[in-house]
Amino acid sequence: MKSLDNLKMEITELFPDGTSINDKDHFEINNVDLVDLANEYGTPLYIYDEKTIKNICQEFIGAFSKYWKDTKILYAAKAFINKPIAQLIMSEDLGLDIVSGGELAVAQSVNFPASSIYFHGNNKSKDEISMALDSKIGRFVIDNFTEIELLTKLCQKKNIVQDVLLRLSPGIDAHTHVKTTTGILDTKFGFSIVTGDAMDAVTSILKTKNLNLIGFHCHLGSPIFELSPYQMGIQSMMEFISSAVRMGVDFREFSPGGGFAISYLKTDKPPLIESYAKVIMETILEECSKYNMNIPKIVIESGRAIVGRAGVALYRVGSIKDIPNVRKYVSLDGGMGDNIRPALYGSKYQPYLVNRVVESDDEIVTLSGKFCESGDILVEKAVLPKLNQGDLIALPASGAYSLAMASNYNLNPRPPIVLITENGNTKLIRKAESYQDLMSFDMLL
Repeated sequence: MKSLDNLKMEITELFPDGTSINDKDHFEINNVDLVDLANEYGTPLYIYDEKTIKNICQEFIGAFSKYWKDTKILYAAKAFINKPIAQLIMSEDLGLDIVSGGELAVAQSVNFPASSIYFHGNNKSKDEISMALDSKIGRFVIDNFTEIELLTKLCQKKNIVQDVLLRLSPGIDAHTHVKTTTGILDTKFGFSIVTGDAMDAVTSILKTKNLNLIGFHCHLGSPIFELSPYQMGIQSMMEFISSAVRMGVDFREFSPGGGFAISYLKTDKPPLIESYAKVIMETILEECSKYNMNIPKIVIESGRAIVGRAGVALYRVGSIKDIPNVRKYVSLDGGMGDNIRPALYGSKYQPYLVNRVVESDDEIVTLSGKFCESGDILVEKAVLPKLNQGDLIALPASGAYSLAMASNYNLNPRPPIVLITENGNTKLIRKAESYQDLMSFDMLL
C-alpha cells in the first residue's frame, strides 16, 4: 500500500483542486468518480475542472494587482481554447492573448470584449490582421518589420489608428527547453535590442500616423522555474524603453510576458504565483523609478498556469509487451495524437493508476501510445502497480498544450472533453470526433 500522506501531497500539487480518493480506491474530482467518467464517455478522455480554473484566475489577479492596481491578466488561447473555456475565462474578467484568426473567431463567437484581446504572432496574415482590425481588437503586439508595413497599410485603408505594442527580444536565456526559449538573440520572435532592430522599429512606428505605440512586450520562454530571468529581462527592457520614451513614445503599457511553470512531476518545485508576482512587479516599479518614468498598465500573460493543472487526461491500458531484461511496454489508447509534447519536447508526466489508487508501485514500465511511430511514448520508466488490460491511467497537468496541438494522425479521432462544474456536475464541452467527422471536408473526384 502507498503512503496516503505522500499521495495526498502529490495530489494537491499535480491534480485539480478537490481531487481525492474515494471508498472504492478511485480518484475523484469534486466528488465525481473518474472511473465513472471514463465508462460514460470512453477513453482517451480529457477532464477540466471549473473550480480550479476559477481559483487560479483569481490567484493571478490577487497576486499581481496587490503591487499595482492597473494590472491585467491575460489567458493564453494557445494553451487551449474552445467556446466554453472562452466563456469561463471571460467570466473571470481576464483578457485574452491570441496568435491566430481561429482563436479570434472563438473569442468573437462568445462576444469576448475585443478591447481586452492582444494579438501576438510572428507571421500574421493579411486576412487575420484585417479580421482583427474589423473586430476593433485592443492591441496588436508587433513582431517584425514586415508586420509594421502590412499593418500600417491596412490601417490606412480602413482609416484606423491602432494601438500597438512592440515585442522585444532582450537577449536573456531563461534556461528552459531550446524549443520553448524565445527571449534570446537567435529566435524568430521579436525585435532584438542588441542588434538595434528594436530602436529601428520604434523610429519606424513613430513616423506613421496609423499606429499608436503605447508599450512594449517580451516573452522569455516557458516553463521558467527560475525568478532571476524575469528580473534581468525587465531591467534590459526598461533601459531600452527609457530611451524610447525620450524619443517621444507615450509609454502606457508594459508586458513582461509569462512562462510561469507548473508541476508535471512530483519532484517539480515551481515558484508560487505570489513569488513570480513579487519579483516581476517589484522590478518593474524599481526600474520605472530608476528612469523617472510613470508606472504603466502592467499586462501579465498566464500561459499554461491557468489550465495546466486544471486538466487531466485519462487513458485505458491495452496491449502489454514484456521484453525480459530490456523493457515492458504498456500501450494506452491515446498518445502523440492527443498529446505530442513528450515526443516534441521530451516533456515528462507523472502517471497514476486511477482504479486502484492506493496499490503499491511494483513495476517500471514504458507507457506507449497507439500511434504508428516508435517515438510515440507518453512516459518512460513509469513506476506503477502491476497493470492489466482495461486499467485506467491518469496523466495530471494535461490541461495546457496537449489538446491545443492534437492531431488526427493515423486518422484517429480527437478525444472528448468533459468539464466538472463547481457544483459537482459534469458537462460535455467538446464531443468526441467520429470517423465521419474526419472525412467531412474530403471532396470526391
